[in-house]
Amino acid sequence: MQRMHSLFIVLFLLVFLAQPVPAFSQRSSTAQSPDRKIAASLAVDAQGRPLLRVQFQDRHVAGAHFGLRFADGVVLGQNSQITGVLANKHSEDYTIPVGKTSRARDEHQELVVDLQELPPADATRENSKTTPLRWQIAIRVFNDGVAFRYVVPRQKGFQKFVLLDEETSFTFPRNATGWILPLDSYTTSYEKHYLVQPLTTITAKNLVGLPLLMHLPGSTTQPHAWVAMTEANLHDYAGMYLAGMNDEEKSNTTEKGSPDLRLQSKLSPLPQREDQAKVIGTGTFASPWRVLMIAADPGKLLESNIIFHLNPPSKIADPGWIKPGKTTFPWWNGYVLEGVDFKAGLNTATHKHYIDFCAQQGIPYHSLDGTDTAWYGGPIVPTGPTDVTKSVPEIDLPELLRYAQEKGVRLRLWMHWRALKPQIDIALPLYEKWGIEGIMVDFMDRDDQEMVAFYHEMAEKCAKHHLTLTLHGAYKPTGLERTWPNVLNYEGALNQEYDKWEPEGVTPRHNLDIAFVRMLAGPLDYHQGAMRQTTASEFKPQNEHPRVLGTRAHQLAMFVVFQDHLPMLVDFPAAYRDQPGLKFLVDVPTTWDETRVLRADVTAPPTGQLLIIARRKGADWYIGGMCDQPVELELPLDFLAANSEAENSAVTNRTQLYTADLYTDVTAEQPTEVQVTQTTVTPAEKLNLKLVAGGGVAAKLTPQKP
Repeated sequence: MQRMHSLFIVLFLLVFLAQPVPAFSQRSSTAQSPDRKIAASLAVDAQGRPLLRVQFQDRHVAGAHFGLRFADGVVLGQNSQITGVLANKHSEDYTIPVGKTSRARDEHQELVVDLQELPPADATRENSKTTPLRWQIAIRVFNDGVAFRYVVPRQKGFQKFVLLDEETSFTFPRNATGWILPLDSYTTSYEKHYLVQPLTTITAKNLVGLPLLMHLPGSTTQPHAWVAMTEANLHDYAGMYLAGMNDEEKSNTTEKGSPDLRLQSKLSPLPQREDQAKVIGTGTFASPWRVLMIAADPGKLLESNIIFHLNPPSKIADPGWIKPGKTTFPWWNGYVLEGVDFKAGLNTATHKHYIDFCAQQGIPYHSLDGTDTAWYGGPIVPTGPTDVTKSVPEIDLPELLRYAQEKGVRLRLWMHWRALKPQIDIALPLYEKWGIEGIMVDFMDRDDQEMVAFYHEMAEKCAKHHLTLTLHGAYKPTGLERTWPNVLNYEGALNQEYDKWEPEGVTPRHNLDIAFVRMLAGPLDYHQGAMRQTTASEFKPQNEHPRVLGTRAHQLAMFVVFQDHLPMLVDFPAAYRDQPGLKFLVDVPTTWDETRVLRADVTAPPTGQLLIIARRKGADWYIGGMCDQPVELELPLDFLAANSEAENSAVTNRTQLYTADLYTDVTAEQPTEVQVTQTTVTPAEKLNLKLVAGGGVAAKLTPQKP
């Protein structure tokens, strides 16, 4: 009887397994976030194509189709079968030397799906490969998103590779709205304004920079969702962009009646290659992580450390020498000074003047940059050989180094990457000997595999010589700063420097777009601290004494709202002296223990955009709020009582008293006027705030001693 029962089971399984296999059933695997709100399912459909579906609170929010095309004719993702699945859970707490939090918790579920690529169904013995290739898709599901990547192990028939295209495509609901960064080419510094429009407007001719922020509207049966697309752990690979699909791609890949639209990945090609290769290498092939950040509130995306989680741990054993801080930056003001008895310019006296200001105010760093000429000589964009180990004759560099050390101020050095690259192994040890704090490298404007490799080379070699690194004219962050915490900042954005030449200037709305979208990827290098605010009707671009749009409080708030670990004070010393708000700029920290987004209104007509962030350093909290349209609100302070990690345990008490120093605007028509008030608050209270158009609020909350 037992034998008959076993035979029946075998026959049942044979019949069952012979049936057609629908997607996301027998040949699928699912991972869930620890809080079970996000689920990611990978399946192979009836045609042998791996597909990913992502759900948030039981709502479909995104999907992906997979594919890799290599120069030797190898194509993965067209006829695959799952040969194994490894599932595991991961939970880890780790410290962050420099970041928006000082500690992070990486908790996720991971699937590693083993696949084998079979010859196409119409392949003959002559044109098929004798050994089907093995490959993997790794998927991680966090409480705030999903990430996946490709891995192709070294194997017979795959020792060297030339990747022509990563044929990953992403699907999103057709009614999604995107914050789209339109770019012209792969040689880019990401310096464009965001367009807010339906995803359906993206065509095959567009090139969209990352991150891409999307809003998925809700209904009576579906919750609202916010999704951001970007990448993490970009290493020895090409940077990724998105585009719409052409008619041929649509006919080959889009299912009839699909409610989704599809965006195609585009990789930055290697320069000067006729085959348009994207990535070349030997051994195991591994892509960066493709990341979908997901939340019901866009503020939660800004709090996320998911990009950090997806990068290797720090390679700097003792990062104690890394000291984030503020720096003066003379280029912004065109080297024009007021109230001095010498000729201002690229000379020793001018830099000593800045060093004196830094020493008086407690600003730790001063930067040597240039005018039309670099501090090391030659034009800003090199046209021939340069020497970044020597200064122009007008700068007595040994005297400047001695003077800065005497005043307790450290110097930083700006340079063009083409000037640094041939001398990197000579210059960096010399900078360490001089006592230089770090360098800003500019004008890379690329993210192909060669340039990505140079980023990693700069980070590692700077760390070896105890130098911090800021990347200007750069691609978006992908988490390099976790592995090399000496990497403090990246630009990758249209910056307030455009106020020097753009007719309409950099608007408060653009500043908010940068905070909501670009900052999702990581730290932000932005020209901050301008003291000459003006209205739109009076604005005009100018290279010397440039003016900025928005109010003084809007500019002060940037130092909290933006995750900027080396913020500039871009104006000249006389512009700051005796100005309300200078104390705040000097005191505000540049790395944080905790970050809370209190309000994140990305689209809230008719009141416009509003972003309010609270960040903690030790027991002190700082608040920064920025808006584009006037708004009145009550801001709850209960986040103070929720804190359990502050150095002063008394802050967990709802009756704990705080001294609140507030910086608020007077009117939008008086943009340079800021009102400074001091009051006492508790976590049980609310702040009544009235923000003007293009305005903001900045505050420091210090717990009072019992």
